[in-house]
Amino acid sequence: MSDHPFGFGAASGDDDGPEQPFDPLAGLFGAAGPQDIGAALQRLGQMLSAQGSGPVNWDLARDAARAAAAQGGDASVGPAEAREVEEAVRLAEVWLDPVTAVPAGSSTALAWSRAEWVEGTLPQWRRLVDPVAEKVVDATASAVPEEMRALAGPMLGMVRQLGGALFGTQVGQAIGMLATEVVGSSDVGLPLGPADRTILLPANVARFGAGLEIPDEEVRLYLALRECAHRRLFAHVAWLPGALFGAVEDYARGIRVDTARLEDLMGTIDPQNPEAVQEALQSGLFEPEDTPEQRAALARLETLLALVEGWVDAVVTDASTTLPSAGALRETVRRVRATGGPAEQTFATLVGLELRPRRLRDAATLWAALREARGVDGRDAVWEHPDLLPTAADLDDPAGFASRGELDLSELDSAGDAPPEPPPPSP
Repeated sequence: MSDHPFGFGAASGDDDGPEQPFDPLAGLFGAAGPQDIGAALQRLGQMLSAQGSGPVNWDLARDAARAAAAQGGDASVGPAEAREVEEAVRLAEVWLDPVTAVPAGSSTALAWSRAEWVEGTLPQWRRLVDPVAEKVVDATASAVPEEMRALAGPMLGMVRQLGGALFGTQVGQAIGMLATEVVGSSDVGLPLGPADRTILLPANVARFGAGLEIPDEEVRLYLALRECAHRRLFAHVAWLPGALFGAVEDYARGIRVDTARLEDLMGTIDPQNPEAVQEALQSGLFEPEDTPEQRAALARLETLLALVEGWVDAVVTDASTTLPSAGALRETVRRVRATGGPAEQTFATLVGLELRPRRLRDAATLWAALREARGVDGRDAVWEHPDLLPTAADLDDPAGFASRGELDLSELDSAGDAPPEPPPPSP
C-alpha cells in the first residue's frame, strides 16, 4: 500500500529526483503559480461547471485519460493488425485447451487502440476507485468540526466539487498513462474489459517486444496466451471478479481519519490564506490512517492477485512449451508485474492500492505442484469455491497444500454461498 493513499500525502517522485509533494492546486494555478488570478478563476469555473457527480468527476477523468493516452500518437488499428490479433488469439485458445480444464471464456478477439482501451475499461476503473474516494471524502468531511461546517456553509460543497474535479483529472491521467503500457485488458490482474472479449493493443504489444530480439509473432502469441488465460478464469469462476472488487470495497470501509489531529490542525489554519491551506494539504493533513481493517483487506487482495497471476503463469508455461522464446518472455512479464510501470505506481499513489502480485513466483510454484499431485482437473477444481483456495500461509508451503486430499464441495457448509459479483455502476 502506498504510504500516502488517495493523493492526500506526498506523491512518488521518479528515480532522477526527490519526491514531489502532491499539489491539489496545481491543476488550477498551473506551473506559474497563483499570480495569474484571471486564468486561475477561468480554470476554476471550467472545473466547477463540468458535469459529473460522486467523489470523482469521471467526465474530466475521461478527457484527461484520452489526452494522456494520445501523447506520442495513437493511430487507429488497421485491418492487418486486427487480423494478426485474431489469429494469435485463435491459436492461443487451441494451445490452452489441453492444459486447463477451464473452458474458453471469450467469443471475440478485438484489437484496440489506446483510446479504445480507455473507453472500454473506464466503467471498471470507476468501480475500483469510487468506493475508496467516497469513503475518504466522507470521512474527511465528517471530521470537520460542526461549528466550522456551519461557518463554511455552501463552500464545503464547492470544495468537494473542486476536489472531485482535481482528483478526476489526476486519476484520468494515470489511466491514460496505463493505456500506453498495457498490452491487454487484464494486465493489472483485474477484469477491466468486456466479459466476452479478448483484447490486445497492437501498438503496446510492439512496444513490449522492442529490444527483446524475439520475433513479433512469438511476442504476440505469448501475450495472447496470457490474455486468453485471464479471460477464461474471470469468465468461468463467477465469484472471482466480485471477490477482487469486494476486497477493494472492504479496504475502503476500513478507512479512518484521525479526527482529533484534524481538528487541532484545522484550528491553526487561516482559511483566508491559500498558502496555508495548500501547505496543510501537502503535509498529509487529510491522509487516512492505516487501520487493521485496511491491512486485512489488502492482504486478501494481494493473495487473490497472486493466485490469479500464478495460475495464469503456470498454465501459460504448460501451453507454451513449444514456443522457443517462452522462457525469456515469461521472465520479462514477471519483472513487469513485480515492479509495476510508472503509471501503475502513479495510480498506487493516488488511490493507495498497489495492484501487484507480490508472491507471483510462490503462487506459480503452488499451482505447478497441484498439477503434479492432482492433475489438470484437480488443480483447476480449486477455483470452484473460494473456500477451496490456498491462503497466504499455503504459499509458504506449496508442497504441503498440494499433498492434502481434495476437499469435496459437499463438505463445505454452504457451497452455493460464494460472494456474488455486484453489478457494475452505470456509465
